[in-house]
Amino acid sequence: MEIRALRADDDRSAFRSGDDDIDRFFHRFAGQNQFRFHIGSTYVAVEGASVAGFVTVSPGEIEIERLPPAARKRLPRYPLPILRLARLGVDSSMQGRGLGAALLRFVADLAVRMAQDYGCLGILVDAKEGAVAFYERYGFYALDVLEGEAASRPRPRPMFLSVGTIRRAAGPAGSGR
Repeated sequence: MEIRALRADDDRSAFRSGDDDIDRFFHRFAGQNQFRFHIGSTYVAVEGASVAGFVTVSPGEIEIERLPPAARKRLPRYPLPILRLARLGVDSSMQGRGLGAALLRFVADLAVRMAQDYGCLGILVDAKEGAVAFYERYGFYALDVLEGEAASRPRPRPMFLSVGTIRRAAGPAGSGR
């Protein structure tokens, strides 16, 4: 299994995760967001010619007030750079085999490289309620929703994982990339 950048000629039509929103994004918007608008990058896990999973990321920022008080110590009071995990999906034929975790590790590596090259405090994901436990297993913690909450649709839970936590989990080999 190889994880690489999405290519314009990758066949996305057969991908089915079981989540209509995730599938619709991958089929219709991942390519145009990457190749036309340049607002996100999608990485695919491929096995042969088939896309087994994908993750989409984009740079972003977080206001320090969104972080818990303990995480704010010694940080500047202006918007801080983060890597936003926009979408993560695994084809239903590959679910339960660790591919979601592999894609998340790939994003963690991107965040560490971003921290070294440009600055990055960590990864932010707006986790759907059914995915919260998945992200918690890897050290993400919930953030308070400050604005934009709507009672008419299921609200995602903003969750955060710091680059420091990623580096500690990777051990000595993960600190000198």
